[in-house]
Amino acid sequence: MSEPDVRPARPADRDTALALLMAQLREHEIATPPAGIAAALDGLMAHPERGAVLVATLDGRVVGIAALSATWTIEHGGPAMWLEELYVEPSYRSRGVGRALLTAAADAARARGARTLDLEVEASHTRAANLYAREGFRRLERTRWVRRF
Repeated sequence: MSEPDVRPARPADRDTALALLMAQLREHEIATPPAGIAAALDGLMAHPERGAVLVATLDGRVVGIAALSATWTIEHGGPAMWLEELYVEPSYRSRGVGRALLTAAADAARARGARTLDLEVEASHTRAANLYAREGFRRLERTRWVRRF
């Protein structure tokens, strides 16, 4: 079995990256319209100061994605990165792809001077929560709220 390779997304990866992000949001039952997902992805890819898009390949095929957004926080005393999405195609899970993406995301955040890498996990996604715990993340006892405009 080959090892996953993680790299920044290239323009040629755009459609595959979009398909992976759409699959992720469908899995989480998030109803963002495809045009909105595409616009957000295009904005991240065109403006590196906004964040980063990483893709994982295995056997020459893009099978996973991590999308990070740059932020500036009072809580963390300055720059931070938000791990918006981390998704691996279901048939490629348990092959080290998620861990490779998470490691590369942390490296990208550190390289940008971020003090933290923040993320959220759906309560029902124990598998993802276990990965983050193994990789040194700690659970915050908070409830996230959102107001859409």
